[in-house]
Amino acid sequence: MKRTAKAHWNGNLQEGKGEISTQSTILNETQYSFKTRFADGVGTNPEELIAAAHAGCFTMAVSATLTQQGITAGDLSTEAILDLDMQALSITGIHLELKASAIDGVDEAKFKEVAESAKANCIVSKALNVPITLSVTYG
Repeated sequence: MKRTAKAHWNGNLQEGKGEISTQSTILNETQYSFKTRFADGVGTNPEELIAAAHAGCFTMAVSATLTQQGITAGDLSTEAILDLDMQALSITGIHLELKASAIDGVDEAKFKEVAESAKANCIVSKALNVPITLSVTYG
């Protein structure tokens, strides 16, 4: 299986602009620029897309791990907070904040164990070479 995305850029770094499109067309010539990446411009940026991919992958991995244990996931919400070191121009880490409720058949300690397993084993976590931390709110 392959998944694709395309990026186009025109111009210099600070005044140029580009578009990002995905195979699914959920992003279809979505604007990105220096301002959307390093200031408050309208559009997206690569780091935001990495955080979104990580939040989605991790949340599905929590559900999958629960399903493997015969438990139906209730409400799962994850925010991925990506840290970007502007001096080194490097992603230094991602913190996942998971909030969960309405899950029958698992106590808080077991749920945190499931979340840690998902953090370590989701496809995007495995692809990233940065520290990943996790906080869980359960109940």
